[in-house]
Amino acid sequence: MSGRRMSSGLPSGQPSAPPAARQAGLQIQKHALPARLTHWLMALAILLLIGSGWRIYNASPIFGFRFPEWATLGGDVGDALALHNDPGVASAIAWHFAAMWLLLFGYLGFVLWGVASGHFRRDFLPVGPRSFLRDFMAAATFRLAHRLGEYNAVQRVFYWGVLAAVAMMLLSGIAIWKPVQTYPLETLFGGFQDARMVHFLFMSAIVLFLVVHIALVILVPKTFVAMTLGKATSRPHTTRPHTTGARR
Repeated sequence: MSGRRMSSGLPSGQPSAPPAARQAGLQIQKHALPARLTHWLMALAILLLIGSGWRIYNASPIFGFRFPEWATLGGDVGDALALHNDPGVASAIAWHFAAMWLLLFGYLGFVLWGVASGHFRRDFLPVGPRSFLRDFMAAATFRLAHRLGEYNAVQRVFYWGVLAAVAMMLLSGIAIWKPVQTYPLETLFGGFQDARMVHFLFMSAIVLFLVVHIALVILVPKTFVAMTLGKATSRPHTTRPHTTGARR
């Protein structure tokens, strides 16, 4: 999914390069400090939530499978059973609630900064069905070029989608956590079990996004440099494959 606007993660790319970089023909990507802090805070929180959530899920599966113990967070199952007659669920719940607050603070901080700084308007808009389909078909046929610090329409849709998925995961999680106190919210999800299903499905969507996101970082490692240090530069590709914009 690389294209006219190419980056990875939940970034804050700045499309305009300094004069010296433009004269040298360099592509540049910048991430402001608030974007980097909230990005890594959310990344840590999501990893903790996934690991602890899978341990909680294993104690009461929704489907006919369980996650491998090594991929879960909550301590050694055998030790927990011997000491507390509990397969680490209590510890996993403690991790889950702590990570929930980290995610909430990081998410709110990122959204507020994205709106106030113009990041959402500048980097995630405009996007529409036609530009999405055009860039998706180009990416599927390996004809979509990439430019450091810019985002194609597919990425824009994916970033809006993961922001919505995080919001739904938080809301459904609150409904599961306090089903009595948040009864109207639980009702909106169709009841406790349906809220669990919604929570699991949006968690799965986030995991899928992470797989794609990490793959893109591996393909374009400069994006990791920019998200860590705040800035990265790259020379343009010598080939000129078919490119598409993210217009409506």
